[in-house]
Amino acid sequence: QVHLVESGGGSVQAGGSLRLSCAASGYSSNCMGWFRQTPGKEREGVAAVDNGSPTYAGSVKGRFTISQGAAKNTLTLEMNSLKPEDTAMYYCAAACARRMFPPLAVRRYDYWGQGTQVTVSS
Repeated sequence: QVHLVESGGGSVQAGGSLRLSCAASGYSSNCMGWFRQTPGKEREGVAAVDNGSPTYAGSVKGRFTISQGAAKNTLTLEMNSLKPEDTAMYYCAAACARRMFPPLAVRRYDYWGQGTQVTVSS
């Protein structure tokens, strides 16, 4: 059974940095991504990697960096210059079962973690 566990969330002041990690048990994938969601809003793609090729949402480009471990069962998101609008629950996703959808589309992925909260104060 595939199990994704996120870690590294927390509270930080604007301009600060956080490093999120995702560990996949029972699975490895060359296609994984990070998403985020705030109450009352749809889940949105933040960054994704597919066969080593990264994709970033415009709102985080230049500030966030996604990377995968060599074994393809870990995923990291380095977040710098954090802004209050980055506050959200962040989710790890894996397994691009539906590649007809773009890398930052929720529907592209089969497996999801439980999320880790990121709070950025001004």
